[in-house]
Amino acid sequence: MEFDVQQMIFEFIGGLGIFLFGLKYMGDGLQQTAGDNLRNLLDRFTRNPFMGVIAGAVTTALLQSSSTTTVLTVGLVNAGFMSFRQAIGVIMGANIGTTMTAFIIGIDVKEYGLPIIAVGAFMIFFFKNKKVTYIGQTIFGLGALFFGLEMMSGGMKPLRSLEAFQELTLNMSQNPILGVVVGTVFTVIVQSSSATIGVLQGLYGEGLVNLQAALPVLFGDNIGTTITAVLAAIGASVGARRAAFTHVIFNMLGAILFLLLLKPFTLYTEWLAKTLDLNPEMTIAFAHGSFNIANTLLQFPFIAVLAWVVVKLVPGEESAVDSKPQHLDPIFIEQSPSLALDQAKEEVLRMGDLAYKGLEETSSYSNNLKQKHAEVALQLEDALNNLDRKITDYLVKLSVAPLTDEDSRKHSALLDSVRDYERIGDHFENIIELIDYKVSNKVDLTGQAQEDLNDMFNLTLMTVRQATKALETMDREEALAVVQKEDQIDQMERTYRKKHILRLNEGLCTGQAGIVFVDIISNLERIGDHAVNIAEEVLGEEDQ
Repeated sequence: MEFDVQQMIFEFIGGLGIFLFGLKYMGDGLQQTAGDNLRNLLDRFTRNPFMGVIAGAVTTALLQSSSTTTVLTVGLVNAGFMSFRQAIGVIMGANIGTTMTAFIIGIDVKEYGLPIIAVGAFMIFFFKNKKVTYIGQTIFGLGALFFGLEMMSGGMKPLRSLEAFQELTLNMSQNPILGVVVGTVFTVIVQSSSATIGVLQGLYGEGLVNLQAALPVLFGDNIGTTITAVLAAIGASVGARRAAFTHVIFNMLGAILFLLLLKPFTLYTEWLAKTLDLNPEMTIAFAHGSFNIANTLLQFPFIAVLAWVVVKLVPGEESAVDSKPQHLDPIFIEQSPSLALDQAKEEVLRMGDLAYKGLEETSSYSNNLKQKHAEVALQLEDALNNLDRKITDYLVKLSVAPLTDEDSRKHSALLDSVRDYERIGDHFENIIELIDYKVSNKVDLTGQAQEDLNDMFNLTLMTVRQATKALETMDREEALAVVQKEDQIDQMERTYRKKHILRLNEGLCTGQAGIVFVDIISNLERIGDHAVNIAEEVLGEEDQ
């Protein structure tokens, strides 16, 4: 009997491991096959809650994980690419999209798992075309998913003879809340609602649980899957925490509502299974799909109320970082290229403001080491990267339009300035990483070194701000002042390097602290260089 128990446990946990691997591998393959556009899908098609539901459902169907979609959504909100209200629709849609896995499992082809794996492996190893390889990865993952399920089912069969398990299922039938707890805890442990549903489908398929006991587990699975988003939101922005909290409330309300409606929902599921002649696994899949679609339909009209409740429960101001372009209207490219250039310039000036704020937050982080400054700076750097892509794409499209010589020069200046602002973001991100290294390795700078850094930060900040002002007004005097300040930054860097060497020789400074200090002032000097590049675009324009 001891050997049988061991075999049962090994088959179950081994099958679960293969199932989770197959699920992840299939999701990665689908994502690569679809191209790396899922973030753009969420970014572009969430203008209203209804489109957000569709975008969330499609993205989750491709990723094969509602947790991944929700974490991605929390990340987008945290970076300022999506508002909290837009995220609510995506989260609702993710719950619908995740039911796709249960329907795949419901297809009665578990015994063909190994040949499906063989087909996938053949495509991965014998084809050099990346598209074919990604499709092969998807097929391999699908086969592993079925093979893992078959192994789990084999491991669960002896459970019918265990008295303790019979008592548990009986208690779950009589006490639905116990079923919800079991579903929640198991999903929290394995971090996959699809795995919980897969196990549930196996148990129901083997006749180890009845429908009355299985459905509450299904409801609990939806609560357990929220833990991933909650973990992702720890330390994130207010908007991101609100998005994660919305996921928890939405799924908990759904579970409570359907627990109250358990009897009619059970009757509905039995009627559906009989009418459509569904196998046990597909019965659970249809129950899962019906539950999530009905939950979304019931709560969708109350999105505004849900948002209001969450705002009250998670107080604070949402991140002020707006990563999306505000002025790039494509209609101007054809109708008025000159006006399109003005629009692009407004967006480049926004980049200048964001670059200044990011450097300012980095300076604050250097002084007080408060994590909130680093978080805001990194959000601003992400925003700069996004604006760099969007403005560059806009200017590239504009380059084919008929432009005057003056507009062509302006176009070239803007294109170069965009790149410089994006590089400023890269450099203050480098500085944040250096400060993180300093903190994690308990490296201390001397008071004089920190004072020198502050002086250089202040001068660099003034230089970046003046470069943006020069670009805005096309003022030659402002641009020349930037060049002068950058010379001062260069001189400052040389002076501070020498002072650092003296401190090192006198034993006042450690080697690690010296490396951090030198690398920070080097990055500040490079930021000064990029500010001068922007100023020189203005001087170049004036010289024409």
